[in-house]
Amino acid sequence: MTVSNANERVGGITLSTESNYTTLPRRVLGRRLRDLREKRSLSRARAAQECEMGSQTLWRLESGRCSEVKKMVVNALCDLYRANDDDRGALLWLAQESRKDGWWQSYADAIIPDREMFVGLEQSASRAISRQSTLVPGLLQTSDYRRAVWEAEGEPVDIERDIDMVAKRQERLHDSENFTFEALLSESVLRQRVGSTEVMAGQLSQLIEIGKLPNVSIRVVPFNAPNHLGLVAKDFVYLEFPEHLNPALTEPPVVYVEGFTGMLFLDKPSETARYRTACSSIQRVALSEHDTRRLVEAIAKEYAE
Repeated sequence: MTVSNANERVGGITLSTESNYTTLPRRVLGRRLRDLREKRSLSRARAAQECEMGSQTLWRLESGRCSEVKKMVVNALCDLYRANDDDRGALLWLAQESRKDGWWQSYADAIIPDREMFVGLEQSASRAISRQSTLVPGLLQTSDYRRAVWEAEGEPVDIERDIDMVAKRQERLHDSENFTFEALLSESVLRQRVGSTEVMAGQLSQLIEIGKLPNVSIRVVPFNAPNHLGLVAKDFVYLEFPEHLNPALTEPPVVYVEGFTGMLFLDKPSETARYRTACSSIQRVALSEHDTRRLVEAIAKEYAE
């Protein structure tokens, strides 16, 4: 995927075009449309009716889940909300950006519905904090470990295509200028055997190697750690996004929570603030990177014996 370093002036404001990822423009577009609607004190149902669309369609547009954003629809909403020229120009630019393909879209056959949105957000993020209590985060998994996870999960996807996609996702770990990744792992992640002992030994060796990257931090919360919010917050990924030259286009943090039967994307300030507090709580009781490495090495030796 090509990334432009240019800036574009639209509607009297300068917009950064450094990221062509489709998920983020859709989310920013949806958030700004929702803000305009609420300023006019219009319900979603009323706005949808006025523009001759379904309420569910407008919800998908406002939540960044609309797969195809049409300029005609954006213009109609701008007319209804009495948007000024600057807002209209910015929204139409975002609609255009949202139509560009991200590399992950070619792996749609290998992604369970809604995980595509997470991959898009992950690729757009400038920082990710992954709290995991059972499994190694996808960005750190070896192909053998990933294959063993899918064999246990039994989801109807092309496993080899998924493994290829994960390898592509992991390329972000080598973009130290634009992305930082922090893994906060329960000690059970290291000790829960996934696949064979050889698979686990290889996975732990990879954790040691990836942990040496300057923009990657891997820390383990030991079994004997004091109480912390990670015990009740469960597993989640906290995502932060780049700052744009126009503050109105800076996307707020998102928390991704994946369950056994579904997943949630949380972006209300009150929600993300609680998870940010949980991150701080977990960080306070986690081992240092150095001590984590020593623990991982010791457990890897146990698997290798």
